[in-house]
Amino acid sequence: MSKFYCSLFCLILIACTPEKEDAGTSEKLVPDTETESEQPQEIVDSPSLVILGTIQDAGSPHINCHKACCEALHTHPDPDKKVVSLGFIDPENKKKYLFEATPDISSQIALLSNFEDFSETDIPDGVFLTHAHIGHYAGLMFFGKEATNTQNVPVFAMPKMREFLSNNGPWNQLISEENILLSPLENESPTIVNSNLTVIPFTVPHRDEYSETVGYKIIGPNKSAIFIPDIDKWEKWRKNILEEINEVDYAFLDATFYDANEIPDREISEIPHPLVSESMELFAQLSDENKDKIYFIHFNHSNPILDNSSGKNEVIEAAGFHNALINQVFKM
Repeated sequence: MSKFYCSLFCLILIACTPEKEDAGTSEKLVPDTETESEQPQEIVDSPSLVILGTIQDAGSPHINCHKACCEALHTHPDPDKKVVSLGFIDPENKKKYLFEATPDISSQIALLSNFEDFSETDIPDGVFLTHAHIGHYAGLMFFGKEATNTQNVPVFAMPKMREFLSNNGPWNQLISEENILLSPLENESPTIVNSNLTVIPFTVPHRDEYSETVGYKIIGPNKSAIFIPDIDKWEKWRKNILEEINEVDYAFLDATFYDANEIPDREISEIPHPLVSESMELFAQLSDENKDKIYFIHFNHSNPILDNSSGKNEVIEAAGFHNALINQVFKM
């Protein structure tokens, strides 16, 4: 892309593009340039989580959306607006893993590879799925013979998720053709992936039409994180989110909608994510140290957090919290 079009692109998107934020410490490495995904990434030298996407399942621009937040993006897509996903890089064991298989998986695994120098392929050594909604598993289709035709990529999934993939096409073809290999997960049961990574799934309340929904506790050699991209209201969960935040170093939490005013044409009870405004009110009782662990993620295309001019980013930061940004690196 020429410098002229890059400049024009930034001007067009200024109303819909979030501010780039400094993550604050050397533990959280954040590019500080205008277009983060265009910058060369630094090779990580220790086990690390990488933010590979922050947007809700349907992406941004959203299909059939011609509001200000989407209009320019239909013709000039923002490379930083990818569907929610995390990557884990383990240089010591020369492995890399993906959390969620999104429709943006092709560019996301290439992005993840930019942070490591030990692999000759972008294909991850395993994929962890949270549930059967389009933004979280549909990317598996690119492992099939129409695309990269992988060989037995481990796909870690809960019982109902495994059943769904095994009994429905085209997903069961990935299994029969040995493109993927289903690896079982059980609720609250640790999976020791290797010496530097342990993953514990835990069920959360959500729309479970085809599978259960889980969040993950991701445990590295030195630090841990929870990843909950989708959940219904915090009070519906049998666990106490405040206690869960206290037990980890980072918390990547559902921030689909900022408040109820964002979706006037939808019945809010049908999509009962915890509103960011509600979460901030609940989390206000946390210590400053615990507030600093929180990174909101999984933003709907309409979320004003994505609009640099809305002032919502400043509100969130002033309250002691953060918004996840693509390319952020968290030492584990």
